[in-house]
Amino acid sequence: MNADEIQARISAYYTDRLQRFGETPQGVDWNSIDAQQTRFTQVLSVAVDDGQFTINDIGCGYGALIARLDTVPGFRGYTGYDVASVMVEAARRRYGIRPDVRFTSLLEEVAAADYTVASGVFSVKGDVPIEDWASYVRETIDWMATRSRRGFSFNCLTRFSEPDLMRPDLYYVDPYEMMELCRVRYSRKVALLHDYGIYEFTVRVRLV
Repeated sequence: MNADEIQARISAYYTDRLQRFGETPQGVDWNSIDAQQTRFTQVLSVAVDDGQFTINDIGCGYGALIARLDTVPGFRGYTGYDVASVMVEAARRRYGIRPDVRFTSLLEEVAAADYTVASGVFSVKGDVPIEDWASYVRETIDWMATRSRRGFSFNCLTRFSEPDLMRPDLYYVDPYEMMELCRVRYSRKVALLHDYGIYEFTVRVRLV
């Protein structure tokens, strides 16, 4: 299954979520606002100790990350990308008039930023074969690296989840293997965050 086919399935899945639950954490497939905010804390940790910075948000949904970024003193600009055009439309309705914020459903419109983050985009594979999904994840991380000047971060479900709670439509990853992938391909400055009370982990990569 190629990337276009995978993205079409992702778009259909999240379009359905938004139509069913609206602009809420459930509408982007989070269990609660607390879970959503916990993940924001982890992926943004790559940038919060910096000075001024711009950021790309991959899988931006309806733009929920912006409210959190507005509390970070160094935040100076944002581009949100989502494969689901209905998500981009919802985000533009919320934040479209802001000069420091833009949204798109076209990868080629995402320019380089200081940091790129992705929260939740690698978890729901649906019925995509696991080998194809794994390739898609690696390709997406490669792309994130090309759009990041200072660093990037993302999260994945951990393979160390409780076996009886693991679902066949979700993608679970060995944390060490993902950290090692990033160390070899992108930078020796890699952090693995696996201690924040959710069955997932965040990888934080600093490029400078």
